Amino acid sequence: MSDLPGIVESWIGQRRHEEDGEFDVERGFVLTGCSSVENGNPLYWDEKVANEISGGWIAPPTMISVWCRPHFWAPYRDEEGLALRTHFDLKERLDCPEAIMSADELIFYEPVRMGERVKQYQILQSVTGPKTTKLGTGRFWNIQVGYENMKGDLLVREEIAGFGYKKEG
Repeated sequence: MSDLPGIVESWIGQRRHEEDGEFDVERGFVLTGCSSVENGNPLYWDEKVANEISGGWIAPPTMISVWCRPHFWAPYRDEEGLALRTHFDLKERLDCPEAIMSADELIFYEPVRMGERVKQYQILQSVTGPKTTKLGTGRFWNIQVGYENMKGDLLVREEIAGFGYKKEG
């Protein structure tokens, strides 16, 4: 018998928080991102190279979460925008006010193209029983995030591992 709250157990293996990005993939964001890390890859700067290699402008694959990261505030929302809501749901339901992300793996399928709107969903894959570490007592969890374009093509699958905990004392 699981020691997880029933609501948390019911989330395992289910698609949750299916959300469309709030803005289109845009080259200005791409260039700003590349500039900030001094990424001089001609695929993102040279139109001829982009056309030859990828059939046009694409976004760096590692920028995938940018396209689904909600603005903190928006006039059409009653609550703050949060990325990775399943993580925050777990922190609340499991009484783990602190958390760290301990691993993140991206699996790439299709390139992200200018003008696309990216949507995402989250699947809670697993949650351990209570564990005590130097940080405190809590649980490890694994969340998968799927990123798709508006046609439903899988762009990226992200596998994230975290540890939510309560500090001792």
